[in-house]
Amino acid sequence: MANSLPHARPSPPRESRRLPSPEADAAVQFPRCPCPGRPPPDRKRGTFRSLTPARIRPAGLRSHGLSGRDGTKARRMAPLPVFQMSTRDSAAARPDQGSAPGVRPLTRQDYRTLALSALGGALEFYDFVIFVFFVTTLGALFFPPELPEWMRQVQVFGVFAAGYLARPLGGILMAHFGDLIGRKRMFTLSILMMALSTLGIGLLPTHTSIGLAAPLLLLLMRIIQGAAIGGEVPGAWVFVAEHVPAKRIGYATGILTCGLTAGILIGSLIATALTTAYTKAEILDWAWRIPFLIGGVFGLISVYLRRFLEETPIFKEMEAKKALAEELPLKTVIRDHRPAVVVSILLTWMLSASIVTVILMTPTFLQTLYGFDAKTALEANSIATLFLSAGCILSGLIIDKVGSGRFFIVGSLLLAVTTFLFYTTLHTAPELLFPLYGITGFVVGVIGGVPFVMVKAFPPAIRFSGISFSYNVSYAIFGGLTPMFVTLMLQLDKLAPAHYILALSAVGFCTGLWLLKAERVPGEKLTTRPAH
Repeated sequence: MANSLPHARPSPPRESRRLPSPEADAAVQFPRCPCPGRPPPDRKRGTFRSLTPARIRPAGLRSHGLSGRDGTKARRMAPLPVFQMSTRDSAAARPDQGSAPGVRPLTRQDYRTLALSALGGALEFYDFVIFVFFVTTLGALFFPPELPEWMRQVQVFGVFAAGYLARPLGGILMAHFGDLIGRKRMFTLSILMMALSTLGIGLLPTHTSIGLAAPLLLLLMRIIQGAAIGGEVPGAWVFVAEHVPAKRIGYATGILTCGLTAGILIGSLIATALTTAYTKAEILDWAWRIPFLIGGVFGLISVYLRRFLEETPIFKEMEAKKALAEELPLKTVIRDHRPAVVVSILLTWMLSASIVTVILMTPTFLQTLYGFDAKTALEANSIATLFLSAGCILSGLIIDKVGSGRFFIVGSLLLAVTTFLFYTTLHTAPELLFPLYGITGFVVGVIGGVPFVMVKAFPPAIRFSGISFSYNVSYAIFGGLTPMFVTLMLQLDKLAPAHYILALSAVGFCTGLWLLKAERVPGEKLTTRPAH
């Protein structure tokens, strides 16, 4: 009878009944849940009991009557739209979450995992963004020379945008298999796809050699790049979060996000070095291939290094206990975790639009709106990106301590104040460009807290799919439309970038209030609270 539900066993004498202890829970073997991807219901208390001593107890459950094998009414629990889950994935997979009051520090193996993951993320993000630094050159080389300049620019930017549009498809597919066959395999596949496609761009013949096939091949390589980055970022967050103690998830994902933003810095530095070392004619002739070849080669090296990473303990335990999702993970995400999807989409909007506006578009604004030369604008942008990377790590450390609600309330206010001061002060005090841009970049590092919320918003069985769907759909929409939207706003409002970031800060502030309210609901510890 070890595999029977608790309510199917004979009841013990009244005097012997007592509340189960964690040790007793750990010894009980529960049957596989009839609801795919969900733990078995505990009929007596009307809550979910997981396959380990850790529990998921969403508040506000409603039950649906289902006939059990013995003719009784078993209850299937369906979650109401609340945002409340356990902070703990598994006591077995996370030994730091046992009964001991402390938490283990990060080990040498943990730091090795973080270092290899962050390095690969930086190189992969470099491969994705290096395209934008050579848009003009690629337009001249891969499209018919008889086209007007503006038409070539439109077409090459269309190829660039195709990478964003491919992100959701690639991310959802890789996340689906990541939830079913393993995080590590998809984590390695994403960087392999990025390395090969970037290397392919560097080796492509131009329009003068193969005609119209050149832009089509360029488009194909860009689509593969987009699909790869769509799986890399969510996969990396899940991978490192499931390797480290629960009280270090913010720190771990902050380091990884730092690595991703460092990829932007590397791309900017290499583009600047290339334009300094070679003439425009040399770049058009052959030197434009160098950054793509560098990215492809280092990407292949990262593929090799990722062979030394191990599968996450969380996935290993789910696989051993047959607790993997038995239906399409994305279906479970959309059906049962809509509040988590909404929160993740809103925070990804804040992340993507802040990066695009403050880091990627502002160098152009500095030249066109504020009169700075290109060299000064790029130098200031490099400082801001460097401080952004540091801000991501600090954000991860802070959110581990205070929780996501307080973090995003305060962080959003700081983001609003610093960005508004930055865009409004430069007209009267241009000499403050470097310190103001550095401080603004540092505060934009509040985005380093976004993956903390997303990782904890979804249970392990569908975590990869939940994050990938929310992140990539939001990034494709808001990341892709932000440049156009801000550019159109500039026709009416010269402070459009500042006002857009103010609107984003309001979104982050309201989301923080929602998260804080969820944290204060009585009962089990919430997903968004720091682990104790």
